Amino acid sequence: MRYTYCPHCGEKLGERKLGDEGPVPWCGRCDRPVWEAFTTAVIAAVVNEDNEAVLLRQGYISADTYVCVSGIMKPGESAEDAMIREIGEELGLAVKELRYMGSWPHKNGDMLMLGFCAVAEKGEFTLSREVDAAKWVPFDGALSLIREGSIAWQLVRASIALRRGERP
Repeated sequence: MRYTYCPHCGEKLGERKLGDEGPVPWCGRCDRPVWEAFTTAVIAAVVNEDNEAVLLRQGYISADTYVCVSGIMKPGESAEDAMIREIGEELGLAVKELRYMGSWPHKNGDMLMLGFCAVAEKGEFTLSREVDAAKWVPFDGALSLIREGSIAWQLVRASIALRRGERP
């Protein structure tokens, strides 16, 4: 989100050079920079001991391809806590192990995705209302069901390599 007015006092923003940041939005009344706001989200490749990954169908995201569990971090929540919460909410699975894999800017530019590989026991799903369907897919077939090059595809590919003892 790019601010036109200061979110603290409502003053119209100007611009000021700030060190090596260059010109930045500046509130003259508050005498401080006003940084662009973005949302932080989490995303996970959920895998099990049988070399399978969970893939989801969520019609509001894609009608053609599968996706990974993802969600928005809540204020005061760590990325790890948010990921464990989202996996529990969307799939009804408990996380046994969680490993941070990296970060990706979302294509719309106002979201940062923090990616994880989550290990869970294979079990029946308890799906949230935002998940249309979910299934365990063998590693060898998982990538062909995800949009190639997407954040989910990159994360699943790296998680499969990690689980196979290869370099992600």
